[in-house]
Amino acid sequence: MEKIPVRKIARVLYVLVLVTLACNLIALFLVPTFVALKGNLFELLDIWHDPQDPVNPLVVMLLMWPNMILRENIAYEQVLTLFLLFSGCCTAVILWQARRVLQTILRGEPFAASNAVGLRRAAWACFLIAGAALARVIFSVCYYRSPLPLASYNALFVPMFAMGGLLCLVMSALFRQAAELKAENDLTI
Repeated sequence: MEKIPVRKIARVLYVLVLVTLACNLIALFLVPTFVALKGNLFELLDIWHDPQDPVNPLVVMLLMWPNMILRENIAYEQVLTLFLLFSGCCTAVILWQARRVLQTILRGEPFAASNAVGLRRAAWACFLIAGAALARVIFSVCYYRSPLPLASYNALFVPMFAMGGLLCLVMSALFRQAAELKAENDLTI
């Protein structure tokens, strides 16, 4: 089996995971601002370029954090903010574990026991996202008193991340078994 193409693919994936992780961490910082602005990026750009008001947009973004927590009568926006922050943190865990697995592949040690542990952590993060999405769908159904949230992207997150978690658990078991076989094989030689 040729190892060079696998390492090239792993190197590309490693860079993509790092870029995605960096974007995820930046997006986590911006979540309360974008929820408060209802996702309208142009409003934030208008604040940035308003010559009449020399407000620093970074200060505006920092002030959105306590503003989202302390404001009243915005239960839906608070739930959305918490869901996005929680899901973003779980996504960061998944990406960090993917980075660790790709590092072992780049080192030429794909069947390390640490890969099984990392994939198990990624599986639990997937299950947590699925649970948070289910909680948000239930909240939305109760909040709107309508079954329409059952047709939203959040409802799709529940089975999608549950299957992702199960896939990670299966891969974790495979990596653990491969690591055990490799260790046993190394001892017999």
